[in-house]
Amino acid sequence: MPAQARRLVTAARRLGPVVGAHLHNTRNTGYVTALAALDAGAQVLESSVGGLGGCPFAPRATGNIATEDLVYLLEGEGVPTGVDLDALVATAHWTAGVLGRQLPGQVHRVDPFPPRPAAARSA
Repeated sequence: MPAQARRLVTAARRLGPVVGAHLHNTRNTGYVTALAALDAGAQVLESSVGGLGGCPFAPRATGNIATEDLVYLLEGEGVPTGVDLDALVATAHWTAGVLGRQLPGQVHRVDPFPPRPAAARSA
């Protein structure tokens, strides 16, 4: 949850120089929690291509947040990632083919279009 991420990241920053967050998208809150962690000072956000993964410690937890979805969101918010979104989307397509199933991520499922700059949304 976003409030919990803010509290944890803020407390962890007092202990050391680099703080990260490992995020699942259970209950569809992973991406807003990523933004909250980033706003609180996290410097690393962990995700996985296509949203693959799970958690042996949290029964019924859904996959990790999808890297391509996170990159799309961050770039749209004006946060440079240095990550090649087209390559991520291609990797998600390839991975889905190898696994023979649809992946939980969203961005790789739609036609590409550029994210709107943050300034355009606030107008």
